[in-house]
Amino acid sequence: MDKLSYRRLLIAAAMLAPALPVTAVNGMAADTALASARVPTAQFANRATLQMPRLSPDATKMAAKVSHKGVEYLAIFDLTGKAQPDYFLKTEAYKEFGDRRIMNWRWVGNRTLVVTAASGEIGLFEGEYGRLFSYDVDGKKLAPLAWKDAGGDASNIIHVDHAKERILLSRTSIAYSYEMLSRPEVADVDVRSGAFNIVQKPNILVGQWAADGKGVVRMGVGYDSDSGKTRVLYRAKDGDNLKTIYDKADPSFSGDSLVPQIFLAEEGKAIVTSNADGFNKVYKLDLATMELGKPLFEIPGYDVGGVGCNHECDTLEAVYATTERSKTYWMDPRFKEVQDIFEKQFGVGNVQIVSSDLADKTMLVWVGKANQTGLYYSFHTETGKVTRIGYSNELFRDAEMNPTRTVVYTASDGEKVHAVVTMPRHRAGQKNLPVVMITHGGPFGPRDEEGFGPFPWHQAIAELGYVVVQPNFRGSGGYGREWIKKGRDNGFGLRMQDDLNDAIDYLAAQGIVDPQRACMMGWSYGGYASARAAQRDPARWRCAIAGAGVYDLGEMRKFDKYYLGRFGSNYLSKGPADLDAVSPAQNATGKWSPILIVHGVEDKRVPIAQAKRLVAALERAGKVKGQDYDTLYQPDNTHNLPAPTDEAQFLEATEKWLDRFNPAYIASDPDKAPPVMAAK
Repeated sequence: MDKLSYRRLLIAAAMLAPALPVTAVNGMAADTALASARVPTAQFANRATLQMPRLSPDATKMAAKVSHKGVEYLAIFDLTGKAQPDYFLKTEAYKEFGDRRIMNWRWVGNRTLVVTAASGEIGLFEGEYGRLFSYDVDGKKLAPLAWKDAGGDASNIIHVDHAKERILLSRTSIAYSYEMLSRPEVADVDVRSGAFNIVQKPNILVGQWAADGKGVVRMGVGYDSDSGKTRVLYRAKDGDNLKTIYDKADPSFSGDSLVPQIFLAEEGKAIVTSNADGFNKVYKLDLATMELGKPLFEIPGYDVGGVGCNHECDTLEAVYATTERSKTYWMDPRFKEVQDIFEKQFGVGNVQIVSSDLADKTMLVWVGKANQTGLYYSFHTETGKVTRIGYSNELFRDAEMNPTRTVVYTASDGEKVHAVVTMPRHRAGQKNLPVVMITHGGPFGPRDEEGFGPFPWHQAIAELGYVVVQPNFRGSGGYGREWIKKGRDNGFGLRMQDDLNDAIDYLAAQGIVDPQRACMMGWSYGGYASARAAQRDPARWRCAIAGAGVYDLGEMRKFDKYYLGRFGSNYLSKGPADLDAVSPAQNATGKWSPILIVHGVEDKRVPIAQAKRLVAALERAGKVKGQDYDTLYQPDNTHNLPAPTDEAQFLEATEKWLDRFNPAYIASDPDKAPPVMAAK
C-alpha cells in the first residue's frame, strides 16, 4: 500500500470508535464541561485509563494497565476479538506477595506476561527493590518467578528468548558471602515452569551485567564510590575470561564514563553514547582499542538520552532524546516511515511508537500534543489497517488543557536557561498573574520537558489559575557536559537557586507574572530547593511546599555513604561546613516563607528523619506550627508517590496552602475563578 493510502486511512482513523472497554475516571464525564469549568485538583492524580500497552510477539494480545469500573487492573486484551478482556490483577492485589507496587510488564513468548513489582524494603535491604511474577495467560495463574535465594533486587531482565520462553535475569542473591550481597549473579529462567539455573556467578567488581542478543553474558560494569572509577569487564565470546577494557573516574560527575550499550553483529564493535566532545552523541566503539568512530547521531545543543536495539539486539534501531519534548529518532526505515506518516497527520513531535510485534508488522502508536493526555492507535504495516485502541485518560480524552511552551531566559550571570511554562487556560491573555514554580528532582541529570507526563502537577496548578514555570537550572540533564559541571560549581543551594529566582524576574519583565505573588513547590531535590527558597529568599517567595526533601545535607551524607562515598562526598559543595551553610535545617533562625513539609513515612531514599529534623529546627527557632509551617506525613507513601490517593492528598494540601498564602484570584484581578467541574 502506498503512502497516500496510508494517509487516507489515518484521516479515517480519527473517526474510529475505541475498541477496548475502558471507563471514565470516577464516573466523571469527559465532555464540553472541560472547556468552561475547572477540573478538580485531585483528578490530576488519577493514573491514565490506559497505561503502557504492550503487544504480544504474535500481535494477538495486548497487556496494559487500565481503569475498569473505577478500579485499576493489569489486563490482557485479545486483539482477535475471540475472548473477553482478562482483568487478572488489581493494582492492590500484589500485596498478597508482599507490600509491592507494579512497575512494569513485558511479554516472554505469547503465553506469558512477566510483571515487575517493587518493594520499599526486603529483609536487610532498604530501597526500591524489584521482584518478578509470571502470568500464564492460558492457565490464568500468577506466580513468583525466581525468588529462591533472591537478595536485594531480582528484577533486571538482560535478555529475552521468546521462542524458548526464557529470560536471563541479573539478580542479587543471599547464597553468597556478605561482601557479595550487592553483587549480582545471572540466572537463566524458564518463565513457564519457574525453573532456573545460574549461568554467571557474582564478581566482586561487578554491580551490573549485560548480555548480547544471543543471550551470552558479555559485560559487567562496576562503580567504586570511594575511587569514583567506573570499571567495564568484557568478553568477546562465550567461555572467554572477562577482561578490563575501561577503568576511569569521572571527576566532574558529568557522565564521562564509556560503557557499551549494544553489542553489534559486527564482531568487536558496540554502540555507545558519549559526551567526549561536550554533548552526548551516539558512536560506534571498537572494543579492542576503545576508540570512538565518528558520531552516528547527534542533536546540536542537546544530549542524546539513550539508544534502542532491534529484537535481536545486534543493530542500532532507535535513538531517544529530549529537546522541548521527548522523541524517538528511528534508525530503522520501517519505523521511521510509520512515524513520519502519523506526524504528517497529527503534527511533528506528537507521535510515539510504543510497542510492536516480533515481526514489526503491527505497531501501537501514541498520539497527543504537549497539553493532551493522548490516545493509542494500532497500525498494521502490510494492510494499512488503523484501529483506535483507546484514550490514555477517559476524563481528559483528546481535550487540550493548559498550554505549555519552552522559553529561554538569561540568568543574572549571563547564562541561558531553558524553562517550561504552562499558562492557565481560563485566564488567556491576562497579564501579571500569580506564579508557582515547580522544581524538578535530581538535581543533576533530570530535567523538565513539555508534555502531560505521568505526574501532571504543572497542569493541576495551572488549572487553579497560576502560571507554572519549571526551570532546567544549571546541573539539569540534556544540555551537555558543561551545563552539568556548572551546577557542580557552587551550584547546590547557591547558583542553582539563583537560576530559579531569575526565572521569576524574566517572566515578570515580560508582564506574564506578578513577582510579588510567587510560591515554589517540588519533590526530592525540588523539596530541598523549596525549603532553601523559603529560608534563603523569603522576600521573594510568599510560600513553599517541600516534598521528600533533604534538609540537612551533612546528615544525609552520613546516611547514604554508598551514594556519595569518599570520592563523591563533597560533590554538592566543598566540605561539611559548606554543606551546613546550604542546609535549611542548619539555618532555621530568621525570617522564613510559610512552608508546608510533606514526606512519606515509607520513604527509603530520603528518610522521614530529614523532614522531622527540619521541623525540630524550625520549632527551636520559634516557628509556630499552623502559622509558619505545617506538616503532612503520609503513612504509606514512599519517595516515588506510588499511590494516586497519596498524590491526590499532596495536591489538595498544596492547593490549600497556595490559597492561604498566595491565592490564585484576588479582588483586584479582572476575572473570577471558573466553576469546579462536578462528577456525575
